[in-house]
Amino acid sequence: MIRRKVWKYGDNINTDIISPPAYMELPISEAAKYTMSPIDENFAKEFKKGDIFVAGKNLGSGSSRETAPLTLYELGVRTIVAKSFARIFYRNAVNIGILAIVCHETDKINMGI
Repeated sequence: MIRRKVWKYGDNINTDIISPPAYMELPISEAAKYTMSPIDENFAKEFKKGDIFVAGKNLGSGSSRETAPLTLYELGVRTIVAKSFARIFYRNAVNIGILAIVCHETDKINMGI
């Protein structure tokens, strides 16, 4: 059993939410400071390496830009659990070393510690 803080979000968290387009031109280390900022201002400031990112259906939909999984990785995201992933986001996440797990029962996972 893994016991880490869980950061949980809903369905259709797209790449514009994960990595806002206004910061795409910045180096990844700088762009990561704005990760998830459209829906959670505290995510980039408070996420700790090893915490678990959980989402509902269709995580990473939208553009195929690699900055979305790269900014997550930069912050220390190593495990993502979601009901389903957009195909390209899933592939990009796996390619950089993020463990992307499909779990149809993320409703049973609680946010927090």
